Amino acid sequence: MGKKPTIRDVASQAGVSVASVSYALNGIDKITTETRQRIMKAIEELDYKPSLTARCLSNGNSKLIGVTLPITEEGDIPGVLLNNPFFGEFISGVEYVTRGQGYDILFSGVESNRQYKDWIQRRRLDGIIMLGVYPRSLFEAINELGVPIVLTDAYEEYAKEFHRVMLEDEQGSYQATRYLLDMGHDKIGFLTGSITNSRLNNRRYEGYKRALAEAGITPEPELFMEEYVTFEGGYQAGLRMLEEGSCATAVFAAADIMAIGLIKAYLEHNRSIPGDLSVIGFDDIKFGRYITPGLTTIKQDIVKKGMLCANMILDDILRGEKAAKTVVMETELVIRESVGMLH
Repeated sequence: MGKKPTIRDVASQAGVSVASVSYALNGIDKITTETRQRIMKAIEELDYKPSLTARCLSNGNSKLIGVTLPITEEGDIPGVLLNNPFFGEFISGVEYVTRGQGYDILFSGVESNRQYKDWIQRRRLDGIIMLGVYPRSLFEAINELGVPIVLTDAYEEYAKEFHRVMLEDEQGSYQATRYLLDMGHDKIGFLTGSITNSRLNNRRYEGYKRALAEAGITPEPELFMEEYVTFEGGYQAGLRMLEEGSCATAVFAAADIMAIGLIKAYLEHNRSIPGDLSVIGFDDIKFGRYITPGLTTIKQDIVKKGMLCANMILDDILRGEKAAKTVVMETELVIRESVGMLH
């Protein structure tokens, strides 16, 4: 294998200085059009690949966007991408936009403020997209770095100081529960992640309760279930319902991945969906349309959510300043086969 060409080789081939090659690579308007064309021709002839690290040092931009998820509970990590396909779909939206602008993304879990600050500085990240719930102290720590930040589903008061991409979580949950009520169900379970640790889960619980209240139904404690927001969490909830002989005729799961786990538990025990239990989810991950029966759910456009976050970050980077804009996305009921009319 031959020696990889260097920036000096390009300069020699084009008959210019190393500084001129650097100007051409970084889009600096200090050389003539003719000189730039000679340099680009030399780069093509030599198949020269500029060092990303070197370019980062020269222009101060790493062309890297960080995407993070907090590690708040046992079971979150390892494998946040493995545990919930939602994150993979979200990241595909981010990557679609950033790749088009010449940026790459780094994904990581976060356990502490110091770890997070060190990660941003070590990787020289140009911007951060944060999924999930974080303590205020973390925002204060990274705000000092002057890095553009976009939050998702952040209901905390201090989150208003940053870009946010939100969802009509309460309204979406109301839609889901209202649909189950319209289908004749009045014993409706609610399956969710931690209500205490997540305002997002809390908002979805509020939508569930609002729909029940309008129907004159008081939520029953035995129909409320908290589990990890994973397939296994939903599966374990289903097993408990079967073991305890739950009176629920329908369940609203606050995440599709939990709904799919719940359905699996029932089908493995020769129960029918929706014959023995109707199930509705939230998110509309792609897996929901692949399973049998297809999962009725509340759709949020996950890919679009990622794209919105990426565009907000890139806008700040290009303008050279941080802003604070909130975008609220709508939800939509998607009817498939996992919910049936109660006879």
